[in-house]
Parts: sequence; structure tokens; C-alpha cells
Amino acid sequence: MNTKTLTRHPAVLALCEGALLIALAEILSLYPLYKMPWGGAIDLAMLPIFIYCVRWGFGPGMIASLAHAVLQTLMEGGIAIGWESIIGDFLVAYVVLGFAGLFWKMKGGFFIGTTVGCALRFLVHYVVGATIWASYMPEVFFGMTMTTPWFYSALYNGFYMVIDWAVIMLIGFLLVKTPAKNYLRPYGQK
Repeated sequence: MNTKTLTRHPAVLALCEGALLIALAEILSLYPLYKMPWGGAIDLAMLPIFIYCVRWGFGPGMIASLAHAVLQTLMEGGIAIGWESIIGDFLVAYVVLGFAGLFWKMKGGFFIGTTVGCALRFLVHYVVGATIWASYMPEVFFGMTMTTPWFYSALYNGFYMVIDWAVIMLIGFLLVKTPAKNYLRPYGQK
């Protein structure tokens, strides 16, 4: 298939890019920079998903995020204590990344979408951590006495989510300075 064919059939291009970026996200999730003891990791897996969401918009972004969520659920080998934590910590937490696609036509859409997607994912992990994982709260975490599961969940999930967000934003700022910046824009926009 040549480039002319792809430009005449953007749906085919969207499908191909989606498959490649979802595969890249899965590969990146296999090599975390840091893995938390009870699940969660600092990795670059969200970066390709955010790029896809910003290039193709909300609908395709949600579909790609759902595919990523299903693959994360099946392949990650993460920690779950029941169907509730599987649905919350895997399916819902990764599907909400697709909301980044709402900002696809805005100036700075990649950065706004990444911030919103990370905030929503943190919110899901925060609620699941404070409710479902509450019984696993240690007495001391980061040298602080834990008195409430809500505070513990904010610290635990905030630790890796804030770093994930910061690293992805940094990579985005670096990409904006290169010819790759076109991948941080909606398809067809110059």
C-alpha cells in the first residue's frame, strides 16, 4: 500500500496507526522504569495511547484505550484481589485515557489531553485504592503514619502517576522541537 492510498483512506491509516501504537504501548509496559510493590509502575506505556488519541480524536481514542485496557488486563500480570479491582485498576483506569481525544483539535491538545488522561487514571486508581485495597494499607508509608486509606491511596498512586505524567510531558516537549511534532497534532493538520 502506498502513501497515496493511505491519504485517500484515512480510516485505514487510523486503524494501522492504532494497531502499531497499541502494540508499542504494550511493549513499553513490559519494561517499567520502576514497579510498585502492590501494582502500578512508572513506564512510558501511556505515551503512544495519548499520541493516538490526539491524532484521531475521542471516538477512535476510546476504542484504542479500550483495546489497551483489555491487553493490560490480560497480559500485565498485575495484582488484583477480585473482579472489582480488575475492572477498576485495569479496565476503567486505562479506558479513561481515551478522554485525551477530546482535546485533539485544540492548540496544545497533546499536553492538555495527557494531563486530563493522567488525572482521570489517577482518580480511578485513587478510589479503587481507598475502597478495595484499604485493608492492605500499611501502618507506615514513606515514613508517615497512615491513618486513612484515602491518604494512603493518594500517596501510593500519586507517586507513580505524577512521575508518569511528568515523563510523558517532558517527552512531548522534546518531540515538539523535532519533525516528530506532527504526530502530536490531529491527522492532516499542519
